[in-house]
Amino acid sequence: MTDAEEYAAKLRVTDPLRRPVLKAAIAALGLPQGSSGLDAGCGIGLQIPLLAEAVGPSGHVTGLDVRPEFLAYGERLAEAAGLTDRVSFREGDLYSLPFEDDTFDWLWSASAAGYPAHQPLRLLRELARVIKPGGTVAILIYTSQALLPGYPILEARLNASKAGIAPFTRKMDPKCHWLRAVGWFCDAGLTEVKAQTFLGEAQAPLSEELRAALAALIEMRWEGAEPEVGATLWAEHQRLCLPYSPDFILDVADYYGFFTETLFHGKVRRQDRR
Repeated sequence: MTDAEEYAAKLRVTDPLRRPVLKAAIAALGLPQGSSGLDAGCGIGLQIPLLAEAVGPSGHVTGLDVRPEFLAYGERLAEAAGLTDRVSFREGDLYSLPFEDDTFDWLWSASAAGYPAHQPLRLLRELARVIKPGGTVAILIYTSQALLPGYPILEARLNASKAGIAPFTRKMDPKCHWLRAVGWFCDAGLTEVKAQTFLGEAQAPLSEELRAALAALIEMRWEGAEPEVGATLWAEHQRLCLPYSPDFILDVADYYGFFTETLFHGKVRRQDRR
């Protein structure tokens, strides 16, 4: 399995855990029926059907990603969902969108824009450029989690590692941290800027689907943290976080865990975009 295939597989497995959060965030935007929008950094296209549902049969959604193999997967997903006449896909870079000014009514980007945003002002201006005046630019960013109940010291140490704070790095400007995105939007000239956090949660007993999703999320969240955490805490991580371990955290009878994703959105105003 290639790296791209492995990553796509993890996205598919974790989708049932994230789907309620994604649906709630999209609903909060109130996308107009019949409108046309861009999913910027769509990955394998898992959110395309949700966006297409939100804008109705007369709406249209374009998925954009820099990796053609992800777009090919998205196209197959759209075909299986019977959405080929309502969605399309385009290869391209978020910092140089292959579209004319004022092309879309709205833009959505989940776990893409802002990951990481070394030049957030340039990024937001480019995203806003392709949106019609009065239209919406929205980015959804994974912001926190509590997945190891009963082991707060271990989880805090994992979260303090490079993997735990990614995509931020210790050398980045604090203004580039994703929780500063309200400032990005305002500096880019967007109006009516809002932030709202959505909660995803799981409580035992876990379905097999939800169990697999949580296991994949735990694996992805702190991958590569071993050198910073140290041997003792990493051994505890392995004991709790490996599915074949007799002490696997998801086997705890009273397991409860949660994560948060934060939606930042604002309106485009023509005179402020340049």
